[in-house]
Amino acid sequence: MSIQESAAARPLVYAHRGASAAFAEHTRAAYLQAIADGADGVECDVHLTRDQHAVLIHDANLDRTSNGTGPVADHTLEELRQLDFCSWKGVRIPEAYGPPSKQFLTLPELLDLLRLAGREIGLAIELKHPSPFQLRLEDRVLAVLEAEGWDRSTSMLDNIRISFMSFSPDAVKHLLRTVPAAALCQLVDDVEVDEIREELGVGPVAGGALANIMKAAQTEGERLLDDCEVGLAGPGMDYVRRHARTVRRWLDSGRTFRVWTVDRPEDVALCRELGIQEITTNRPADVRAQLLAPL
Repeated sequence: MSIQESAAARPLVYAHRGASAAFAEHTRAAYLQAIADGADGVECDVHLTRDQHAVLIHDANLDRTSNGTGPVADHTLEELRQLDFCSWKGVRIPEAYGPPSKQFLTLPELLDLLRLAGREIGLAIELKHPSPFQLRLEDRVLAVLEAEGWDRSTSMLDNIRISFMSFSPDAVKHLLRTVPAAALCQLVDDVEVDEIREELGVGPVAGGALANIMKAAQTEGERLLDDCEVGLAGPGMDYVRRHARTVRRWLDSGRTFRVWTVDRPEDVALCRELGIQEITTNRPADVRAQLLAPL
């Protein structure tokens, strides 16, 4: 059964940065666990290194998820390979999932893991912005995929069904030039000034200015979905709860929904009730078990 046929029976389960409740996000262990958990797909965030390698990391800076510091874009791939990306989680990695020194992944290395899944599996690639490389990030990622054998017309690479996501409408519109709309997901979420200030460590003036930029991007992203220019809608779970009419309008227009980050049983139940087709979660085994249980 293909992952599309599975969706007719239940929402697809995408592992958010791998099985990231179990192991450090974006690591080899997290992705191997997601495959073992039976996830229908996995999600990853991509940044470029100084020497233009596509690497898997959520933040623009290294500080939160490694023992390094500073921007990812200021480091070469070889420099990043010297860092520890898993000890912060405080979880022992099984020997079968590789040593700590092999946990950091490039995009091609993740593709190699997914090729060995033994079944069709989805890969949702989030292009992270703002990027110092601007839209060269998208061009580089597409070039990497094409070198691996990706077919633009079907968005398939061997057994891997690839889709692309971004909060940046400019990135999504750039990808629309060459990528099928059905494989593009516009991410949306409400902009909270206080959260922006806390996350970026900026003052009220800078925080307000950034919030205005992000609100403009959100409005344009919502327009892309209103006008059915992309096939997938990617709202956060809080957005789904706050904007019931918008969610229903997009569902009725034929948009496929990929909602994040859905970890709580009551959120899983709500997504199922609404007819959400794809769920992104840190806990793929638990969510899959809930979806497979008798109603």
